[in-house]
Amino acid sequence: MPETNPPVINFYSTTGEHGCFSNFSRHSVFLKGKRWPTSEHYFQAQKFAGTEHEEAVRACKTPALAANVGRSRKLPLRRDWESVKDQIMLEIVRAKFAQHEDLKATLLGTGDAKLVEHTENDSYWGDGGDGSGKNRLGQILMRVRDELRAAETNRPPG
Repeated sequence: MPETNPPVINFYSTTGEHGCFSNFSRHSVFLKGKRWPTSEHYFQAQKFAGTEHEEAVRACKTPALAANVGRSRKLPLRRDWESVKDQIMLEIVRAKFAQHEDLKATLLGTGDAKLVEHTENDSYWGDGGDGSGKNRLGQILMRVRDELRAAETNRPPG
């Protein structure tokens, strides 16, 4: 039998069936003893962990504002950011999908599909729009999906 490639699910916008995969989706997450309005708020705030800027990002009214503050190089970025950013993204994505049963069901419902943040705006977290990007957010979502699936399989019946 010929090998078939898994289907691909592209996401970027917060709308549509897979809008919850976006860090801008309006799903709050409780992490580090605080409630974060979106996973984007948490991710951007961690660029300034332990400073007053962390709380300022958490207080932003929208995820777009949080992203703008986080991307501003007027604020001092933590020195280890490049080495910790993937782990921080994994941490917030893991928390988001563990804390929202409906999102967990959506993620598990993707089966073995390849998840791709499809955007020209980002070639690290996304695919760069043409597939040349690293798609790190998609990879992290697939890892969390695998972890959630394994946890469901290993849970005692009841």
